[in-house]
Amino acid sequence: MIAAEIPFNRSSLLGREMEYIHQTISRGQIAGDQVFSRKCQALLEGVLNVNKAMLTTSCTHALEACALLLNIQPGDEVIVPAFAFVSAANAFALRGAQVVFADIRPDTLDLDEAQLEALITPRTKAVVLIHYAGIACEMDAIVPIARRHSIRLVEDNAHGLFAKYRGRWLGTFGDLAVQSFHETKNITCGEGGALLINDPAHIARAEIIREKGTNRSMFFRGQIDKYTWVDVGSSYVMSDVLAAFLFAQLEVWQDIQARRRQIWERYASELSDWARTNAVRLPVIPPHCEQAYHMFYLLLPSLDARRALVAHLAAHGILAVFHYVPLHLSKFGARYGGKPGDHPVAEHVSDHLLRLPFFYALTDVEQSRVIEAVRGFST
Repeated sequence: MIAAEIPFNRSSLLGREMEYIHQTISRGQIAGDQVFSRKCQALLEGVLNVNKAMLTTSCTHALEACALLLNIQPGDEVIVPAFAFVSAANAFALRGAQVVFADIRPDTLDLDEAQLEALITPRTKAVVLIHYAGIACEMDAIVPIARRHSIRLVEDNAHGLFAKYRGRWLGTFGDLAVQSFHETKNITCGEGGALLINDPAHIARAEIIREKGTNRSMFFRGQIDKYTWVDVGSSYVMSDVLAAFLFAQLEVWQDIQARRRQIWERYASELSDWARTNAVRLPVIPPHCEQAYHMFYLLLPSLDARRALVAHLAAHGILAVFHYVPLHLSKFGARYGGKPGDHPVAEHVSDHLLRLPFFYALTDVEQSRVIEAVRGFST
């Protein structure tokens, strides 16, 4: 396959990544929980006002840690949006949970809170919320439902770092939340994630789970004279080499967000007339939500129109991509009883959504080419 002239995503060095990597290597401290890991965690805790932030090897691993922290057992039910990345369900399936799929809202593409309560049973242990495209779920409705039924909320905030709902940071509503620093995210270190803990009762055990089920963190703080195996766990600690790269990005997060906002708003402004003419829907941002500017998508009027636009853009050297086969229609998701028609909004969006190139280093000239190519297409 010939590489597109304008890719969907392109990673960037924002200034001090290589300097910080050199520092951590020069110190001989490249394992986890060293200087830059602590800096990243302190920044996240300070900005977001969470009780504890712990860097992890991936957002997927942070979700797996959530499943362990919540003591998910075989037969427990966990509600997950049908339109989601597989990790949101897989982390709980690994513990033997029965995954219960929920449909999404047609406007924000988040979990449809109007359907949530009907899915809750005496076996429901947790709800996983995905703030799709960094646009908040309706937390004013969801949080009271969870409290009323004494079920845990896990925010999969992979798309939504530094976004807000009614002035409050995403990732601070649930008992637990996770972040992604994958290459495609606003803030990145290639591969990585974070576990955010809002309920302080989880902090001590989270340290143990993250350190292979041992009390190693207590040992390094001088609280015990030796460490040992005390619980289940895994190796979820991010290398300080990756944390060094990550900190260079986190310390300029406002600059990153400002540039991404410019790109997003230009797409929205210059494609709005074309979208109306061609029955294409652009992202919907409720007025009480401050989005993360994570992606810019189009909802085409048909699957055929999407295929045609993908081909049209490719002919112009532009890569646009879609994602998420609805989880209930996947080979593994079928084990949980999923079948076509169960979640019609998720199924419709999966067939119609297309994401345009969107990354910090997208130049004005490149964005002009994308916009001109899109406006040259008719559905």
